[in-house]
Parts: sequence; structure tokens; C-alpha cells
Amino acid sequence: MTPTPRAAKSRTSRPARPFLTNPRTGIPTAAGAALALVGGALLWSPAGQADAAPERTAARAGGFTAVAAGDIAERCTASSSGCAHPKTAAQVKKIDPAFVMTMGDNQYDDARLKDFEKYYDTSWGAFKARTRPVAGNHETYDPAGKLAGYKSYFGSVAYPKGKSYYSFEHGNWHFIALDSNSLDAAQTKWLKDDLAANSKKCVAAYWHHPLFSSGEHGNDPVSRPVWKLLYDAGAELVLNGHDHHYERFAPQNPDGQADPKGLVELLAGMGGASPYKIEEVQRNSEKRLTKTFGVVKLDFTDDGFSWELVGTDGTAKDRSPSYRCH
Repeated sequence: MTPTPRAAKSRTSRPARPFLTNPRTGIPTAAGAALALVGGALLWSPAGQADAAPERTAARAGGFTAVAAGDIAERCTASSSGCAHPKTAAQVKKIDPAFVMTMGDNQYDDARLKDFEKYYDTSWGAFKARTRPVAGNHETYDPAGKLAGYKSYFGSVAYPKGKSYYSFEHGNWHFIALDSNSLDAAQTKWLKDDLAANSKKCVAAYWHHPLFSSGEHGNDPVSRPVWKLLYDAGAELVLNGHDHHYERFAPQNPDGQADPKGLVELLAGMGGASPYKIEEVQRNSEKRLTKTFGVVKLDFTDDGFSWELVGTDGTAKDRSPSYRCH
């Protein structure tokens, strides 16, 4: 793949909103300072080795669990010991989430329907009924037509209203699934209207191409307008794939400036595809892992969220701080 140009940085901000507690941890500011210091360090974990994870506050009521990953099914099956996507699927099965979010490049290399049926379906297909997918760039390479195999395999769940983007709700959360292959005016308008109509306290969005990444593809400015809309709406969380590594960022605004009112970006492109290298560490990047296959186990409550990266051996490779909804 050709690396995507890195985003230019502009300078915009919005008025601060008051918080009664530390906005990242949901605990009193004095106690949260130590967590912020740990989370704010630029940590590097070579060859998939996780550093000590920050502590998290106790889970609050109204919770549910979801799983997320991108860049999943290479053209291999469990009969090959080096095939990773059956191993990540095994962890999804153990977690038994309320639903699954896939952040694109679900099937390699050209995302043809016959490949979905031969490879993806043998592993992650077990959760198809509760999967809420988005398309990646590899879904556009299908010789049968852009997103043809993707749409045929996932059906109406990927195109619930005839579009490759949609939203849904679970608990006190509003989830938005976008198609970053075509973030055109129509999709951006739809997102603006969708956010305006939302009545849930907490908002998460996911798509394939990350605005910020320390990996081989680097920053991709295609989603900057989307970030601005989500930021202005007070959204909490963005999930992406595309670069084949794990990375979490401190809250930041669309210009890459640290901001307690900003979005938390989680890059989770380790669902099964060959790992990529870390190329240029971006500011506000708190943790990066490569050569670590796994899934992200997200714990949502009525007013916050946290997660852990679960490796194919079933152990936690990283844990996030706990965040409160804006």
C-alpha cells in the first residue's frame, strides 16, 4: 500500500466546558493527576511487549461490553499455525460481547465475496449477526465492483438504509459507523444531521482511516472534517484501523492539540493482518504496540468507558484509563 500523506496542522479551538471531576478519569482532580502523568508518557513497547498499564476506576452501573478490531482476515484458515484471524476470533468468542465493531479491511486482499466466505466466515463469521462493520480500502479493490463482496457478505447490516454509513444505539451510547473511503459532502451532511438528532449522553464513532497514526500510513487528513463535527458535538471516542498496530491517544482536538474536552482515538488494526512498523511517533500518542494480534474489549457504562487489549493468548496487553463522557 502507498503511505498516505500526513495531515497539516491548523489552529482552532472552542470554549472550555466546566468539569466537576477530572475529565479523563472521572475521579477527583488531585487523584487523577498521577493517572494523567502515567497515561501521558510516550511509551514504546517493542515486539508486542506491554508496559505496566495505568489503574482504572471501578466500573459504573448500566454497563455493557463490545469488541473492536480492524484489518482482520488474511487468506488463510486455522489449518495454518501462522494464521492469526482464527486466534483473534477465539478471543471474541470468550469475551461474548453485546456486539462487534470491525474497522475495515475485514477481508484481504480484494475483499471478494468468495474470499469472505472462504476465510472471514470461518472465524469472525461466527459473530456476523452481531457485527456492525465498516469498509476499508481493501473492500474497494473487489474486481466485481467497489464494496461488492463486502455488501453481499454483510447485507443490510452494513447498508441498513442503502448507504455504507449508519448509526445505532446501545444503552446510553450512540455509535456512528462511517465509510472513510468516501467522506463526501453527502456523508458529512448525514453525520451533522445524525449528531443533531442524537439524544444519548455518550457518542463513539468508527471508520477505517485514522486522522492520527504513528504507523506506516501515518496521519490521514481525509477524516479531519468528521473530527471537527464530532468534537463540536462533544463526542468521546474514535476507533480506526488501516495501520496494522495498536495505538491509543490522549484526548485531543482535530488539530492534534492535547485537549481534555477532545476525542480519544484508539487505533486497533491488529485483528489478523501482517503487522506494520512504527514510523513516526505522533504527539499525544500514549501507547503503541506492534507484532501483537488481538482484539479490544471495550467496557461502556452510562457515563464513561475504558478498554483493554486482549492478546491471542487471552492476556491483557494494555489497559486504558477510565474516561467520563463529556
